This record gives sequence, structure tokens and C-alpha cells, in this order.
Amino acid sequence: MNSAASDLLAEERGAARMKVEIYSDIACPWCYIGERRFKRALAAFEGAEGVEVVFRPYQLDPATPGTAQPLVDYLSRRFGGPAEGMLSQVTSVASGEGITMNWKHALSANTHTAHRLSRLAELEYGSETQARLMELLFNAHFTRGMDVGDKDVLTGLAVAAGMDEARVTEYLATDEGAGELDDALQHARNIGVTAVPTFVFNGELAVQGAQPASTFLQALEEAQRQAGAVGESLPADDEGEGVNCADATCSV
Repeated sequence: MNSAASDLLAEERGAARMKVEIYSDIACPWCYIGERRFKRALAAFEGAEGVEVVFRPYQLDPATPGTAQPLVDYLSRRFGGPAEGMLSQVTSVASGEGITMNWKHALSANTHTAHRLSRLAELEYGSETQARLMELLFNAHFTRGMDVGDKDVLTGLAVAAGMDEARVTEYLATDEGAGELDDALQHARNIGVTAVPTFVFNGELAVQGAQPASTFLQALEEAQRQAGAVGESLPADDEGEGVNCADATCSV
């Protein structure tokens, strides 16, 4: 292949690159499930090498206290009744995705600092490192019973994801990036994100909820075929409708 043809192919590949933005909160169990399902869809997608996946911040409850407390107790108080029934469906669905929901030991935590760390991962280490960090954060929160609001815990997870310990320690000791994070959280509200997870393909096609992998695969293929589906959303199936973490989304 001559140089001109190589340049043209590179341009075509660049033009065809897809960006998927996942609006999620570490405190949302359906975000964990949705992330797993999306990964399965991406693995089955023929154009996966041209897809960049970026996590965008969203806080279901910005007023969550900074001091960790048992998550089940916190949810029961927030929703005005026992949380076990609401969580049983989540446990069953998560198990099908290879996720253990350890509600007995899970802790509530304000996720603002964790989102700030996720933003640092994307900006200074790239989207792949950010994705590794988010997986570790979900696992720490829901399975390992760790306080994802604690800076020492966050530093350990960041290092495990491949980030520099000294940089992370310095970063978390300050408010660096806090203003930009608040702007990003406001942006999510401005564009109409009211429940998570919400997956936005090329800034146009939106899919809400922890949909089956087949639905995410359909969205990837549709986004690849048509860049002009502005404002459209794929219909949710029976698992995709609901609020308050009772079904496939968590909402305010």
C-alpha cells in the first residue's frame, strides 16, 4: 500500500472512531451491572477497536454524609422503609453478570472525591486506565465493603489501576479538579440525564439503564451506521424501566 493510500485509510479510521460516554455513579448498583453488560456487547462488536469509552460523573445523592455508614441502613432511611426487598432483585441480576453484591458489609459513601479521581485517571492516564479504576471502585463499594470516600482507599485503588501513587496522594490532598468536576456534574443535568446508567453514543444516540448486552450491541451498530440519529433513544425492555434502583436504573 502506498503512502497516500495509507494516509487515506488512517483518515477513514479516524473519522469512523466512536465515542461512548457512560454517565454513572459508583453508588449505583445498576451502573455496575450496566458496565458489565456493555463490556460484553463491546467484546462482540466488530468495530470495538475504534470505540473509546469514557465514564462521566453523576451523583445520585450529593448530600450523602462524608462519614461511611452501613449502606442498607442508609438506604432504608432514605427511602422510608426496609431496603432488603428493593435490593433482592439487584442481587439476582448482578449474580447473572458474575457480580457479588455484599449488602451486609457495603458502606454508603459520598462519591464526589471518587469521581474527582476518575476524572484525573481519564485526563492524565487515558480512558483505559479510567475504565480499570471504575471497575475497581464498583467492586470495592459493592463487593468488598470498602469506603470509597476514604482517600487512603482511593489511593490504593488508583495504584492498582496503574496510576502513580505520589501524584494521586498529592491530588487527593487538595481540591484540584473539584470545580471542573462540579461543572461536569452540572453538564449532565443540563443535557437531561436524570437516571443512571445512561450511555451516549457519539453525542447523539442515548440508551438508558442496564440493558441486555444485545441492546448495547444494537446501539453500537446503529451508532456506527448512522451518525444522524439525534435525540433518539432505544426502547427499554421490561428490565429497563423504573426508579430508585428498583429496576435497571437508579434515579434521583
